[in-house]
Amino acid sequence: MLFRTANLSQLANFDEIIDVRTPDEFADDHIPGAVNCPVFSNEERITVGTLYKQVSPFEARKVGAALVAKNIAHHLETHFRDKPKSWKPLIYCWRGGQRSGAMSIILAQVGWAAHKLEGGYKTYRREVLDKLDALSGNFTYRVICGATGSGKSRLLDALAANGAQVLDLENLARHRGSVLGDLPLEAQPSQKWFDTLLVQKLESFDAAHPVYVEAESHKIGRIGLPSALVTAMHASDCVLIDATVEARVKLLLEDYQHFLDAPETLIQKLNVLIPFHGHAQLEHWSELIRAAQFDTLVKELLEKHYDPSYLRSLGKHYGKLDAAERLELNDLSMDALLQVAISIRDRHALGQSA
Repeated sequence: MLFRTANLSQLANFDEIIDVRTPDEFADDHIPGAVNCPVFSNEERITVGTLYKQVSPFEARKVGAALVAKNIAHHLETHFRDKPKSWKPLIYCWRGGQRSGAMSIILAQVGWAAHKLEGGYKTYRREVLDKLDALSGNFTYRVICGATGSGKSRLLDALAANGAQVLDLENLARHRGSVLGDLPLEAQPSQKWFDTLLVQKLESFDAAHPVYVEAESHKIGRIGLPSALVTAMHASDCVLIDATVEARVKLLLEDYQHFLDAPETLIQKLNVLIPFHGHAQLEHWSELIRAAQFDTLVKELLEKHYDPSYLRSLGKHYGKLDAAERLELNDLSMDALLQVAISIRDRHALGQSA
């Protein structure tokens, strides 16, 4: 064998990490920093797999070999074309099998110090899951709590701007964590890619300092949070934002402007609440939306839906909520929250509470 193998602990020893899986597999999740140079397209992999099951392994390998040779030739003529002889790539596929083996052999024959990752992506994925369990309990969390629209995410941004360690789970999940939480023109990541991003973030923290995180349920949109992290958050000290209704409404109208610009979309989104509030209530809210009475709409949604469900869930899961540091706020602008963040940071650095 012309190429050598490497393990995950050696990633830093290579000039480039090459993922030879399909574009769809790569988009679902990959080793951070890897470059996708597929030896099969999405369609080609399906074709070869179908031949393997319906005709014979031999016919599948024959067709597959031609496709692999064609695609590797393309990468040699493009991405690899200007790589110097000293270039040292690490190659991986799903299990460290034939796809990465084929690429590694050809690159080694050219003269590059090509290595194949032992166990491939599956080994990497197992390590990510193991790290999520191990890292989640390593930190002292300060959980930012507060009813919908109380500026929890803005306060996290303000804390980060003031040098605090912040774990913004909604930002990683690309979702605001409610029925209206979809971000405009932006899809959520896959569960696997979220896990990869979360491990990266946790590895960047210093356990000697607190990590600020917003109170969340077990899921943000369709993304599930690691049970070890949720358990650690539930057992942590809390900071409770008690904001005025007027300030909350103002913030929500600012943050959800995209729904105000598309009223029929907003009505459609709110229809998922029919089982909880009935058709008559939803028709009333639809009339408010069509009349552009958004202040009234938001106040009613907070009073009838968001506040009761949020407060029930919060009190049930966060055991230290009664002893929370309380922030009474009537201004949720970023300028105001930057000053609040400075105060929180300084108090916690001194081991004090409000």
